[in-house]
Amino acid sequence: MKVIETDIPGVLILEPKVYRDSRGHFFESYNRRTFREATGVDVEFVQDNESLSSRNVLRGLHYQIRQPQGKLVRVVAGEIYDVAVDLRRSSPTFGKWTSAILSSGVRPMIWIPQGFAHGFLVLSEQAIIIYKTTDYYAPEHERTLAWNDRSVGVLWPLEGSPLLSDKDGRGTAFAEAETFD
Repeated sequence: MKVIETDIPGVLILEPKVYRDSRGHFFESYNRRTFREATGVDVEFVQDNESLSSRNVLRGLHYQIRQPQGKLVRVVAGEIYDVAVDLRRSSPTFGKWTSAILSSGVRPMIWIPQGFAHGFLVLSEQAIIIYKTTDYYAPEHERTLAWNDRSVGVLWPLEGSPLLSDKDGRGTAFAEAETFD
């Protein structure tokens, strides 16, 4: 597995080794030992989630203020623009964001540790995203950071207005958002 550091320490792009031949391809999408050895992070994933979305759907920026979730995100069909925003007040990158394009053709994954808001924009006609989490979904602790907050300044590669859920359309401004120590 190849590990590529982003401009925010701890947020990592992971490229698995893909074995290809005339029949197709094979790769390990997750192996705890390989993940730990490559990243130096030893976590236990407790939940897998799958999301199907159409072009220009923007989901996020989500996080849980209690039971925070680390996420290992990959795309099994299509392509997305994936974003992580650092919400850790003690971090030198507090309020900064980083992004990666994830696609089924290249097979990269992104590791987003606890303490970040996460979201994505679908770039292809449809995309299926699978992500592992380090804690269980707790709707009572879920928060949504405004996807278009100017003080954060995420540069989404939008084609017009994004397709949003009501919850995502009502996200909290960064200045009023609950954050982590």
